[in-house]
Amino acid sequence: MWASRLAVVGLLLLTGLTTAQAQQLDTTEYTLRVDAKKTLNNSKIDGTASFSPYKSYATRNIAQLRGFKPGKTKLSKYGGRLDKRTTATGFYYVKKVDGRWWAVDPEGYFFLHNAPNNVQAVGSERAQQALKEQFGDKAGWMRKTRQLLVDNGFNGAGAWSANEEIRAENAKADRPLAYTVNLDFMAKYGDKRGGTYVQPGHKGYPNDVIFAFDPGFAEFCEQYAQQLTKYKDDRNLFGYFSDNEMPLLRKNLDGYLKLPQTEPGYQAAKLWADQRGITLETITDQNRQDFLAFVADKYFSTVARALKKYDPNHMYLGCRFHGAQRYYPELLTVTGKYVDVVSINYYNNWTPEPKWVSEWEKLAQKPFIVTEWYVKGEDAPGLANTAGAGWVVRTQADRGKFYQNFTLGLLESKNCVGWHWFKYQDNDPTLKGAEPSNTDANKGIVNWSFQPYQPLLLPMRELNQQMYRLADYFDKQ
Repeated sequence: MWASRLAVVGLLLLTGLTTAQAQQLDTTEYTLRVDAKKTLNNSKIDGTASFSPYKSYATRNIAQLRGFKPGKTKLSKYGGRLDKRTTATGFYYVKKVDGRWWAVDPEGYFFLHNAPNNVQAVGSERAQQALKEQFGDKAGWMRKTRQLLVDNGFNGAGAWSANEEIRAENAKADRPLAYTVNLDFMAKYGDKRGGTYVQPGHKGYPNDVIFAFDPGFAEFCEQYAQQLTKYKDDRNLFGYFSDNEMPLLRKNLDGYLKLPQTEPGYQAAKLWADQRGITLETITDQNRQDFLAFVADKYFSTVARALKKYDPNHMYLGCRFHGAQRYYPELLTVTGKYVDVVSINYYNNWTPEPKWVSEWEKLAQKPFIVTEWYVKGEDAPGLANTAGAGWVVRTQADRGKFYQNFTLGLLESKNCVGWHWFKYQDNDPTLKGAEPSNTDANKGIVNWSFQPYQPLLLPMRELNQQMYRLADYFDKQ
């Protein structure tokens, strides 16, 4: 079944349509059209990055929803909806109620986590000067930034945010931000062990295989997780990511078996293969899927054990899958055994894929959260937009249309408990030493000098402030 489904998806991609796009052409709600193009060879610093031709995509916004009536929803101090409540634990958790997954805020109110990533003010010299002139210091920046987010319907901060500044501001704020922590267990272990390298957007590993079988990895996780005690009692922490975009891939068995024989990863793979009478020459696709599940189980069990030992109160949000990983049933099934929420960096789809957002929940038996997605506008001055995997559209208003189109699909799925836009602030081309995927792109809700993109924020705010009513609307369809 899975092989045939993947074949169908592949054919749709070859013809320029995703599953969702093929389906949405049959509905009368997708009456808007937005021109968009993709960045080819994105984040390349050798000048080979380019763009596909513009193509028109069917798009749906709130105004296209037949029978939907906007209104105001009263919110808890955390941003949960005051009209729906369940058991309060003092911390965030997830619960499925009447066919829909919800996050639940510390007071027990139903909650969806919507946030930008990278809510921080570490930038170029000119950005630091702009911060000083506008906000005085980082505390002043955080105070006004929290208000900017709340005013536009956001209730949290995603990955790589200024958590110490956020925690300090939360202690004084009437509407605290639900923040997240990136732990990077495998990446940090790799830095200590050696052998990793920089790739655009994430860490690279030898032969594209992680060090899950190293005896030292479990020991490292045990020691590294001790820092979580400082977060254990923080009601404003939404949850933890253990890593970002690791190479958990179906080619892992081949990769491990090609490592030097002294490597623990090679030895574990060789033992696994020998027990099944497998050699490099006889590996089948089923062997590769089975071994990927084996690697994933080793990684997630090791990390979850350490994480929950030192902080049993907060959610484990997974390791931010990317690319084809969202199409791997064996990976999602194993992940669901250990995480509270499956995190997915969701690129290269104009609209969420209805069949797959349903399958993720069936496989993992857990909800999902989209932890990276965005689109870049050509009207942002001084930005070439060659960095990063996001789409490119003509204007900031088109970015707002994309935001509504995508989030409506997430809400319609009933399995999504939040979304994290990548990111708070644009890339700054003058920043020295920037990571390759963050050099010259219009990703932010504010530019390098902290000026908001109002044509983007207006539709963001409209959607964010209606998200609970929209969930109810889709539940009745």
